[in-house]
Amino acid sequence: MMKKDYYEILGVSRNATPEEIKKSYRRLAIKYHPDKNLHDKKNAEEKFKEAAEAYEVLGNPEKRSRYDKFGHSGVRNSAGGSMNMEDIFSNFGDIFSDAFGDGFSSFGFGRSSSQKTIKGSNLRIRVKLTLEEIANGIEKKVKVKILKMAKGTRIKICSSCNGTGHIVRVTNTILGRMQTSSQCNTCHGTGKSIENIPYGANRYGLIKKEELVNIKIPAGLTEGIQLKVPEKGNDAPFGGVPGDLIVLIEEIPHKELKREGNNLHYDLYISFSDAILGTIKEVPTINGKARIKINPGTQSGNTLRLKNKGLPNIEGYGNGSLLIHINVWTPKKINEEQREFFEKMRKNENFIPHPKNSEKSFFDRMKEMFS
Repeated sequence: MMKKDYYEILGVSRNATPEEIKKSYRRLAIKYHPDKNLHDKKNAEEKFKEAAEAYEVLGNPEKRSRYDKFGHSGVRNSAGGSMNMEDIFSNFGDIFSDAFGDGFSSFGFGRSSSQKTIKGSNLRIRVKLTLEEIANGIEKKVKVKILKMAKGTRIKICSSCNGTGHIVRVTNTILGRMQTSSQCNTCHGTGKSIENIPYGANRYGLIKKEELVNIKIPAGLTEGIQLKVPEKGNDAPFGGVPGDLIVLIEEIPHKELKREGNNLHYDLYISFSDAILGTIKEVPTINGKARIKINPGTQSGNTLRLKNKGLPNIEGYGNGSLLIHINVWTPKKINEEQREFFEKMRKNENFIPHPKNSEKSFFDRMKEMFS
């Protein structure tokens, strides 16, 4: 069966303005609303949905352009033929409220007809972590001051709306009897009220308590990142959904290692003799120590890289590196015997700098590091 033309459904021409399309849809929606057609509710509902489908396309400039070019095939995946009554009022309720006020928009079908679920407020805390804890992940138990439902609090059904969360009114208009729905002002849409408030609790029956919360902290976090622990925040009034616990991560600086993303940096100072002769040195890592070889003739400023000795990637893509920066220590004071030795070596060929092309300058090393 071929679909009817959307312009024909709304009774407008193809060059109709957006306001004319909106006005026509509003007229048809009111005309065919099921509440006004109780004698032929099924047929009226079909025409009501048909008008909504047409308006969903023609009321959207982009969809209307595709429809004008390609017809129904151009909007096959976006037309609203499968929408139910609640979807229609959720999407187009403002059209009715423009003319008749907010209470008219849903006619008992939309979201205002259901109870409102209240969520408790979120709590925010700071947790300080060492570099070792960040590297390995950890479970921490922290004490938080939290609003909990006080013992002895009794919740009853709201007497104003009988627990529905909304007030339904039937009024006479020029179009006939209209059913309107609005949020209950007594319970603010929750359908509930507090019958008994224990001593020390607030007007919602909530009282501040200290509670121990277990927080699972994954490896590889960076300072400033926030973790959310669902439903570990304050309780909600009237037995709603608890809020969340928001955890802000702070990093405790390491005494020896400096962090840069997932990489770690360590400054290793070696003697002049070790730089000339070579040696074995022990350096700190995030989980212990590592022994590294210093080759004879090592220059100050050289950097050694220990792969996978850095911090883990939070998304699980391996570990960073530990970068060891070599600093040759030049003594500030020497004795006479040492002075004589270095005086002799001053003009020795081996002690005169002869940098080769393979030797990287300080700027080359910095460029390599930051790239």
